[in-house]
Amino acid sequence: MSSHGHRPKEAAVEADRPDGGPSSDPPSAGSGGAGDVESAVSDQIQKLLGEKQELMDTLVRRQADFENYRKRVEKERHQDRRRGVEALIEHLLPVLDAFDRALAESTDSSYLEYRKGFELIRRQLWETLAKQGLVRIDAVGQEFNPHFHHAIERVETTEHAEGIVVGELQPGFMFHEKVLRPAMVRVACAPGPESARRPSQHH
Repeated sequence: MSSHGHRPKEAAVEADRPDGGPSSDPPSAGSGGAGDVESAVSDQIQKLLGEKQELMDTLVRRQADFENYRKRVEKERHQDRRRGVEALIEHLLPVLDAFDRALAESTDSSYLEYRKGFELIRRQLWETLAKQGLVRIDAVGQEFNPHFHHAIERVETTEHAEGIVVGELQPGFMFHEKVLRPAMVRVACAPGPESARRPSQHH
């Protein structure tokens, strides 16, 4: 009986201890520590998002640079091929001229069969060159243009206005809008005592 009577008293004493004793509440982790962790995680996420955006921007720039490089290389290759074709066509123009002269001179009936063969070969050659971009320059009946025509002679005439091309000595050609060879022409001029009938050079 006496032992049971002392326990409530001891419990009351422990409860009144200034340090709280065993009955005091456990220390709290505190709200400030959790906020610091959340802030650090948020900063890290923002940093990672920024790095990701920088990488994406760099990738877009690299892709644009590569596309520009690819287009430039392709353009240079195309220009190289065109220059090669242009050089070949320049060497073939005299062959085309030779066919034209042969066809103009072969009027004898005994050469009709040969003429047909020449015409066929000449047509095939021209079609091949035309597919590559060769175009014949219009000359006769056109107003003289020094960019496309090379005047060899001035012809006094009243049948044509002054400056009109009245004859073509050699055809001219363009290759992809570039003058490959100007047409050699005769140009009309007004008749008169001061009219010069000597060749006139124009470039």
